[in-house]
Amino acid sequence: MTAVRRYPVLVALIIAALFMVLPFGIVAINAVKSPTEYSSNGPLSLPHGLYLDGLKDFWQRVDYGQKLVNSILISGSVAIGAAVLSVLNAYAIGIGRIKGRTWVLAFFVLANMLPQEALVYPIYYLSKQAGLYDTRLSVIIVFTVVQAAFGTYLLSSVLGQFPREIIEAARIDGANKWQVLWRIVVPVSRPTIGVLLVFFFIWTWNEFLLPLVMLISNDNQTVSVALGVLQGQRLMDATMTNAAALLGVLPAIVFFLVFQRTLTRGIAVGAVK
Repeated sequence: MTAVRRYPVLVALIIAALFMVLPFGIVAINAVKSPTEYSSNGPLSLPHGLYLDGLKDFWQRVDYGQKLVNSILISGSVAIGAAVLSVLNAYAIGIGRIKGRTWVLAFFVLANMLPQEALVYPIYYLSKQAGLYDTRLSVIIVFTVVQAAFGTYLLSSVLGQFPREIIEAARIDGANKWQVLWRIVVPVSRPTIGVLLVFFFIWTWNEFLLPLVMLISNDNQTVSVALGVLQGQRLMDATMTNAAALLGVLPAIVFFLVFQRTLTRGIAVGAVK
């Protein structure tokens, strides 16, 4: 009780971490159990050995290697494209001070709040007309625009408080607008841009509805779509279901851990500002 009273925030963080890690731990344990062991001892028992047939069967059934490449390609392209588009938009809004800045920001907020269900048919129709249906490029374009709406809103508020003295000094030294953007604004804003890159990648990785509608070929589908389709067919036992969930979330966790320092640095810089 003394520790709870002295460090309430730390205790709350530990409890939250347990609630986040515990489900992943249960999934990981059940992914390496045999169906017989799972049915006999239940989902909370520890495995007596490593049963990897569930992982192998799921990998082969959905051609997981191809799905993994598709998800990495789409999520990585969206993260980079949305970050670049957000920087360009925010530079025009936050530093360029375009006319109607408030209304433009309100438009981006509204676009970010629209549910994907309302966008499915218009995007489907436009992709059909443009000849992009069932291509990874169509999903990349859609999610780049969607993610850039949030990125523009966030970066605009950050760049709106950018020191004008630095920009004026650069212009006096002969720097044009592009040089100010890429040599001054982007390096200073790198922590915030890094946070956006991490979020854009993970958000796009977890998307399900639009890829399900837009990508109908097995060669173009993402990991999340493969998981949903297989579970909808009800052809997997409990072990393979947990193996599929583990393989589906593991790449995103690895990406998050690799770029955790970037995320922490960006949040810390934002807190200091």
